[in-house]
Amino acid sequence: MQENRTLDRILSRNNLNDAFRQVERNKGAAGIDGMTIEEANEYLRQHKEELIQAIRQRNYQPKPVRRVEIPKPSGGVRLLGIPTVIDRVIQQAIAQVLTPVFEEYFHNSSYGFRPNRNAHMAIAQGLSDMNEGYHWIVDIDLEKFFDTVNHDRLMNLVSRKITDGDVISLIRKYLVSGIMVNGQYEESLVGTPQGGNLSPLLSNILLNELDQELEKRGLRFVRYADDCIIFVKSELAARRVMRSVTRYIEETLGLTVNTTKSKVIKPNDPSFKFLGFGFYWSRADNGYQAKPHAISIKTFSYKLHQLSKKSWGIDMAYRIVRLNQVIRGWVNYFKIGNMYTKLKKIASHLRYRLRMCIWHQWKTAKNRRKALVKLGMSDYNAYVNSHSSKGTARIAQSWVMTTTVTNKILARKGLLSPDSYYLKQKHVI
Repeated sequence: MQENRTLDRILSRNNLNDAFRQVERNKGAAGIDGMTIEEANEYLRQHKEELIQAIRQRNYQPKPVRRVEIPKPSGGVRLLGIPTVIDRVIQQAIAQVLTPVFEEYFHNSSYGFRPNRNAHMAIAQGLSDMNEGYHWIVDIDLEKFFDTVNHDRLMNLVSRKITDGDVISLIRKYLVSGIMVNGQYEESLVGTPQGGNLSPLLSNILLNELDQELEKRGLRFVRYADDCIIFVKSELAARRVMRSVTRYIEETLGLTVNTTKSKVIKPNDPSFKFLGFGFYWSRADNGYQAKPHAISIKTFSYKLHQLSKKSWGIDMAYRIVRLNQVIRGWVNYFKIGNMYTKLKKIASHLRYRLRMCIWHQWKTAKNRRKALVKLGMSDYNAYVNSHSSKGTARIAQSWVMTTTVTNKILARKGLLSPDSYYLKQKHVI
């Protein structure tokens, strides 16, 4: 029977195995039951058939999600809901089957949480629109989007494409499974918890209505999850679009627009940020170009600062591993932007801080003398400078450390220089 085919595909052996492997790759914290991915693997070996039967008979009840607060770089917190590992596997299994069904209906200007699409593509389209004369941006901020989604409206949209009542019932159970906050249960009458494997797909299903409305109005836009910017040619048109689209979002979609954060703005305004990027007018290219926003650079610098504290008592090899993880991740994300000059300064400052760490780790004059000699300094200079009364910061900036713990030495220890790594990644593009 056609109505049962969707659930059959979700609960098929291959789909569930693929879902488990994906959850395993994503890692992530345990839910309210404390079960780890390793424990879930053993649990599923023993209880897989019981679980499938419970879902088929509509007896399965998802556990509430665990509320976690993640600090935002700009202040405040982002509320995440962490499902149990078992629920993450089931949600992933649902998403794997439903995603291809909805993909054909999603708009081409939507890039978030979709197969073969990413933030770089969203930035590229945005630059294209800006450089075709659409120099005014309507930046719409949806207030606590994941916490305010109307369940009935969302399920109505899902049921237009999915006719299997068992699947509809299972998805709704996840929407209303509740939240555990500091050991207290709270109902989830609205919203789709940010952190669940199904939430990105459900958010795209709802916001596809906005995409189609903008298309109907002939507007150029880029959307990445709940971040949406619209491009127009004049300030007057931008303010008109802001008013009419805000009305549509609030009255038709039932969502809330944050009027204090939403704005009409030019791309090169320092306060404008989209997906972590800022934009500037390049005379050489006669057009707009992307760069990491000042806030993104500040966040990156802060992370490097925390990992290069001399008071953090770990060996240099592990410190460099951690630093390289941050450098790789950040540069790979922002590599489509222009940032070489900024990264050169950051790289220089990072090496200075690591020299402080190294001097601090040598601790005693005896150790410092031995280390300096080993690095090529004469016995006399090593003896004199190992007894220096200068503070760690001054020594790290002086010839004593810069001519011994050279950039090449730090590179030999495995340190990635952000500026050099950026140039390599830029070449790959």
